[in-house]
Amino acid sequence: MIGKKRSKILIVDDTEVNIDILVEFLGDIYDVSTASDGFTALESVAATPPDLILLDIMMPGLDGFGVCEKLKGDAATSDIPIIFVTTLSDITTESQGFDLGAADFITKPFSSAVVRARVKNHLALREAARFKADVEQITRHDLKSPLNTVIDLPKRMLLSENLSDRLRDMLQRIEDAGRTLLAMNNLASVLFKMEQETYTLTRAKMDLTAVTRMVLSALEDTARMRDIKLQLVVNGADIPAPIHFMGEELLCHSMIWNIVDWAVEASPREDIVLVSVESTSPSMIRIDITGRTEAPLELRDIFFEKYAGDKKHGTGLKTYSARLIARTHGGDAIVSSKDDKIVISIFLPT
Repeated sequence: MIGKKRSKILIVDDTEVNIDILVEFLGDIYDVSTASDGFTALESVAATPPDLILLDIMMPGLDGFGVCEKLKGDAATSDIPIIFVTTLSDITTESQGFDLGAADFITKPFSSAVVRARVKNHLALREAARFKADVEQITRHDLKSPLNTVIDLPKRMLLSENLSDRLRDMLQRIEDAGRTLLAMNNLASVLFKMEQETYTLTRAKMDLTAVTRMVLSALEDTARMRDIKLQLVVNGADIPAPIHFMGEELLCHSMIWNIVDWAVEASPREDIVLVSVESTSPSMIRIDITGRTEAPLELRDIFFEKYAGDKKHGTGLKTYSARLIARTHGGDAIVSSKDDKIVISIFLPT
């Protein structure tokens, strides 16, 4: 029977006796490697990334804070838990360490039980986070194939000439709903990268009018249940004309969906949510989503902040991610009031 793979621990301390004590505590459970200074520690991590690092603070040359800052600043090593082991126990030191991304502190002199417990706990937390991320990645990948089928089959059926208007409308809504799910699935995989400003857009020519129409089609049933009318106006006209934009279609779909969906949920019954798309400026496209909202007035000041919403009106992630997508495209999003209505405006540079 194959045994469970042992986790790799890197111990970094310029005092040999401290290294010896920690190796004695952990060597029978984990694969332990050591480094006696900060620069050697960085070289060791680059060559063989550990699962966790026990790091002294006060070392000559590059101290523990410097090592931690460099590792947390590198996407390849930022998720490695770092536990500072130190004689320093003041609040300022701990605050600085946690601000740099440290997972925990262990104060010298060491206790075998404390060292083993904290190492075990942080390894378990990391393993749980990695497992969750892997499951989500597999799920997102596996969803693409059935979602593409949901999108493709109605599209093929719509090529038939012997369809009633009602059936055509139903098939179109199925296709639009499939595209919405595909956009949501895509957003889940790139949101963190956009937050970290490490995401690279794959721009392609797209029709923002068509994307907005798909969003409104997918939200039609939700709006109908609240007796809310969805209205689309393009460059001041009720007859939608194409507005072309170089961007990522799935992200733009999520951006518009998140705001319109919020407006539908936050509006009073028997109201109108107006979506206006304008390309009157040669350098900017503007999308306005206007509605009367039942959300508390104070929420408008924190409209785009993460986790700013209350339980009734959501977590704030929809509006937060919408502005994040706009900014990733080089634009922005703002909220304002006009004639006792709330207006969420998205600006996209052309």
